[in-house]
Amino acid sequence: MKKILLSAGLLLATSASIFAQEYKFKDVVDIEATEVKSQGRTGTCWSFSTSSFLESEIFRLTGKKVDISEMYTVRNTYPQKAHNYVMRQGKAQFSEGGLAHDVLNSVEANGLVPQEEFSGLFGQEKTYNHAEMIAVLRAMVKTYADNPGKKLSPKWRDAINKVLDVYIGEIPEKFTYEGKEYTPESFRDAMKIDADNYVTLTTFTHQPYYESFILNIPDNFSNGSMYNLPLDEFVNEINHALENGYSIALDCDVSEKTFSAKHGVATLPHDIGDNEKSMTEIVAELNVTPENRQVEFENFNTTDDHLMHITGMVKDQKGNVYYKVKNSWGGDSQRVGNGGYIYMSAPYLKMKTISVLLHKDGMTKKMKKKLEI
Repeated sequence: MKKILLSAGLLLATSASIFAQEYKFKDVVDIEATEVKSQGRTGTCWSFSTSSFLESEIFRLTGKKVDISEMYTVRNTYPQKAHNYVMRQGKAQFSEGGLAHDVLNSVEANGLVPQEEFSGLFGQEKTYNHAEMIAVLRAMVKTYADNPGKKLSPKWRDAINKVLDVYIGEIPEKFTYEGKEYTPESFRDAMKIDADNYVTLTTFTHQPYYESFILNIPDNFSNGSMYNLPLDEFVNEINHALENGYSIALDCDVSEKTFSAKHGVATLPHDIGDNEKSMTEIVAELNVTPENRQVEFENFNTTDDHLMHITGMVKDQKGNVYYKVKNSWGGDSQRVGNGGYIYMSAPYLKMKTISVLLHKDGMTKKMKKKLEI
């Protein structure tokens, strides 16, 4: 009897090994991107992701590989956040977060600077940590919003800028890059980045399709608008852009247990019992519809908690599509899978994406005409 049970056990183990299919990924689209960085102990994923996106854009437009400063954009954006909070008398959010269009807003107003000219680090610092700075800034803007002197002094803006100078750095007026002198504005122009060429797309059922609207989410402090598309057309625009060499800045939810930086994958299993298995093996995934996507957004299961950079597409051995997503949590292979990239399944992207930003030329001609852009 023991022999029979042993044989049965071996049969089950053999069957499991036959049916278990560990991921074997193959590149389908691979767009040039700079190396993976770490945002450290900061909430600046919005700047790291969109700066990475712009680096790929610069390469596409000029053929130059340039490392641009994420912290230059952060430094220029905090005064805008402070203004928004103080002028709304504290009835707004003041946080480290932001969205992709905030980077484009800064680029348009303040230009670009290479990383070597403005790192946001001082002395022996090698990693970013804004915990103390944000605590100081929050206390300051709350004080200004409370207006204890009963007549707010315009000096508060100078005070905010002085703190940012101390913690991040003073804004450069000019710098030399590859033997040529630039201002931040002239460097932006030399890199051929024009903020007017970029659009944000989203997909929700509570707003009319093919029109722009302001999505009411906490980090949209600057009230950026986005075009609303039906879900299938939204995904089609993403695929079309990638297949034609245009990378994408992605705002999405990464709070799911099946989003794993350690394994380098993000999936949306049909059966919750497959959550752990989906980290290493192909499993059946949910069918995402506009309706169940909207429910997840309105019950706060889907929030805009992280931004990343889509640089391509891969397929597994069964032909399932995944998006190659560059993260900003470092690229140490001992700590993160896929060298700091996340291979995000199509169902996960459909369910958990808040919005995407891309060059308008990456869109289909039909959609550009429909949106009149």
